[in-house]
Parts: sequence; C-alpha cells; structure tokens
Amino acid sequence: MSIDAIGLTKRYGNVTAVDGLTFSVEPGRVTGFLGPNGSGKSTTMRMILGVDVPTSGQARVDGQRYEELQYPGRVVGALIEARAVDPARSARNHLRMLAACARISDDRVDEVIELVGLSSAAHRKVGGFSLGMHQRLGVAVALLGDPQYLLLDEPTNGLDPEGIRWMREFFRRLADEGRGLLVSSHLLSELQLYVDHLVVIAAGRLLRNVSVDDFVNDVTDSHVRVVTPTPDGLAALLSSRELGVAPDGDALRVTGVSAAIVGDIAAANGIVLHELTPVHESLEEAFLRETAGKGQYRTGGEGGSS
Repeated sequence: MSIDAIGLTKRYGNVTAVDGLTFSVEPGRVTGFLGPNGSGKSTTMRMILGVDVPTSGQARVDGQRYEELQYPGRVVGALIEARAVDPARSARNHLRMLAACARISDDRVDEVIELVGLSSAAHRKVGGFSLGMHQRLGVAVALLGDPQYLLLDEPTNGLDPEGIRWMREFFRRLADEGRGLLVSSHLLSELQLYVDHLVVIAAGRLLRNVSVDDFVNDVTDSHVRVVTPTPDGLAALLSSRELGVAPDGDALRVTGVSAAIVGDIAAANGIVLHELTPVHESLEEAFLRETAGKGQYRTGGEGGSS
C-alpha cells in the first residue's frame, strides 16, 4: 500500500500551480519532496489531504481518497502550518482538543508530548513558543493518531542544530518502523543524511522521481581524484581505455569510472598511487543544477514558466 499522486493538477485561474504530478510515498521510506519556493509542494500536500480539490487527477491513500478514510488521522498525519494554533491554549490542551475530536486518549497526548521533547513546556501557552517549539508541537499533532504516513512541510524550520539532529534521527526511526514519510525541506545538506528517495519538482512539474544516490550521480559531475608520482603514464593508460582524464592541480581528475576500477588498472600496471578519492557533489549542488532557470508557476497557454 502507499500514498499515490496520480496526474495531480491544480489551476488557479490561468496559473497552473501543479501540473500532472505522479509519484508514490512508500511505507518504510523517507521521501524528500524538493522544489524551489512556489513550485507547488504545499499545494500538492494539501491535495493529498483533501484540503485543496484537484483540477484534475487524484490522490489515493491505500487506495482511498483521504476524505473516504474512516479515521484519517490514524492513517495520515500532517504538519503543513505549525503556527495554526490558538496562542492562549497550552500545548497539552491543544493536543487534547484534537485528540478528543479523533477519539484518541489523553494517554496518547502525553506520549507524543514526550516523543517530541515538549514535556517541560506542555502546560505553557503556545503564544510564547519559539518557532522551533511550534515545529515540535506540529510534529506531535501529526503523530497523535499513530499514523502509517506522515506529510511534513518544512518540519526543521526554526530548529537549532541539536533540534535538527533530533528530528533527523526521529524521522529515520519512524521510517524504520515501517511508516512512509513525505518531507519537504530547504536544508538539503541535512535532508541528504536521512532521505531514501526524492521527488523533485519545479513550476509544478515533476523533474525527478529517483533515489538520492541516483539523482546526485546523474545530475552532478562525480569523479575520482588520483595523485600519483607518474601522472603522465597513468593518464595515457586511462585515456587508452576511453576514460575521461584531465589535470586537476597536483592530481588527475578521472570520470566515467569508479575509484576501485582506477585502482585496479594502476595496480595491474605497476603504477604507484598516493591518493585515490571518489568525489561526489552534494544534494544541494545537484538540486541547484537540476532546477536552474526553471520558474515557479506557469500561466495558461504558455509553454514556459512565468
């Protein structure tokens, strides 16, 4: 089973915010949902949750529309807008109110408060919370029903480094329990540490639906850095095998092959190596390359982005 977006499209007048998106959120996997500001990520999440009605296409949660689920909060939990809370209400009372609406016990309220690290602030008014504390409360709301799936829109926004690390490890643990997570974030270096799969969009359109490693390898210029006392001999040998070789300061830059194969070729020909390092660019660099020059929303009748 899974959450499936099937040809999801959303238009506002002559502006196309989401254009034919198709992807899945699988159990046991953290899926990163990436795109520039205004690319349609939040709109897509709202359509999955039934908050926004698609112009065309559909979203299914284990084969059903969200609004058809008997107890939707026990299947899908969501953090879309963490600050949508009465500032005069305490964190615990906010959660108790939501739990009562979903027929969830107060014991579960106390459990999620502890899970997200808000026990010491549970009886404080939410109006005095920092942005990071709001995010933790939003995650607690998403977890109330002990759901199979989580949709999390910028969950680490406002967290300090310790909070970001906690959130990363927490999400990884939830996926390892078999839950499916869809997480949007602009902290790409952090996201790269715990995400399994990527859905990348721009101007409302799907660019990539692929594993993290495949995305980075496909989009960026990965290579092998080699330092040897005989660079000319190694370069000639590698070039004869139609591998890409170029000077890189005191090293050689080799493309189109793994570090292991370069090492095997050198060893088989008695060439001494002082350094053999695979170099991979980051998810952030890959994302910037993939989305460069791609706009936000498209207006009706135009082939490009506006």
